Amino acid sequence: MTGRHTPGPTGPTSGSTSTVTSASTVGPPSGPGPDSSAGPGPGPGPGGSPTRILLADDHALVRGGVRLILDAEPDLTVVAEAADGAEAVAMARSHAVDLAVLDISMPRRTGLQAARELSRLQPELRILILTMYDNEQYFFEALKAGASGYVLKSVADRDLVEACRAAVRDEPFICPGAETALIRTYLDHAEQGRPLPDKAVTEREEEILKLVAEGHSSKEIGDLLVISPKTVERHRANLLQKLGMRDRLELTRYAIRVGLIEP
Repeated sequence: MTGRHTPGPTGPTSGSTSTVTSASTVGPPSGPGPDSSAGPGPGPGPGGSPTRILLADDHALVRGGVRLILDAEPDLTVVAEAADGAEAVAMARSHAVDLAVLDISMPRRTGLQAARELSRLQPELRILILTMYDNEQYFFEALKAGASGYVLKSVADRDLVEACRAAVRDEPFICPGAETALIRTYLDHAEQGRPLPDKAVTEREEEILKLVAEGHSSKEIGDLLVISPKTVERHRANLLQKLGMRDRLELTRYAIRVGLIEP
């Protein structure tokens, strides 16, 4: 296999690839930043205004460190912060932002769940996933969720700035350390005409599973998702049957194993 390619930001599709942007190939921004007076949008605007960033991570110290990295750049500025995925969606709707940087593992909604909703609500918003997990399934799920980049926290000080600039230019970004294995897996699937493995649960079941594992009652889950407690119970019963599990404890262990919650 020659060349380095990865799927575009809207998710992997068999038979099509696009060029990868990595830390070694990304240059300075190709144009001025977005207009701070405009609504959400990915492209540069008049006046050279910096790219407006929403930063979501449930650890305040991590958010503080990442904000220092981003705010130190003249073409980037953090304009909103969120402590979980649900708050990230709300912040994106109430603030004019061009780019969302989302941690994968957060309370209430994961970064992937937030990315899916933001992609539906604001298709022009650029999304980066920031994670400690060097995991190919997370990478593919991030692409399917609408993210244009995947950056490991362990190298954020080196790669995050360039990943943000690549996202604003609508270019995919994978940190160099994760690149080879991920792209090889994708290309193997594409060349053999095999789809990427499906998730075991639906998006709604995933939402319920995460909240059950976090200890929320059926009524609390219903209030959060605007559904009835009976509907929550039905989804939970379906999850137990589908996954071959018996109780909340086993569901919680499964949620930890697949990265929906932290141990």
